Amino acid sequence: MVKRTLLPGIIGVIGIIIGGIPVYAHHSFAAEFVESQSILIEGDVREFQFRNPHSMLLVDTRDPDGHVQTYAAEWAGAGRLGGMGIDTATLKPGDRVIVTGSPGRNPSDHRIHLKQIQRPSDGWSWRMERGRNRRR
Repeated sequence: MVKRTLLPGIIGVIGIIIGGIPVYAHHSFAAEFVESQSILIEGDVREFQFRNPHSMLLVDTRDPDGHVQTYAAEWAGAGRLGGMGIDTATLKPGDRVIVTGSPGRNPSDHRIHLKQIQRPSDGWSWRMERGRNRRR
């Protein structure tokens, strides 16, 4: 009889514990970006969102008609970038950057999977190399 009265309580406690654990989903970059292609944009940093699971770099560029177009460049997570010495102060609004990466599957979204970035003003750069990342 003790087993019958404790079992529902134990199951309830386990359900609460499992329900309280955050679930982290990760997407395939190939599902959102054309990894076999590469594009280059040059512009000014609007915002650098140093966060997990992926940091985001917003870059204002000019289209052929001179209109400002903002691109969202998806980068590695804050933990991974932090391990390479990159932090919230690495890129500031107004920094001129050149970004290379894979374009988003929907061109009108103006998204890039960031593979390389350069800041010509001081020679700082970062690039992904065959599963490794390199900062200069």
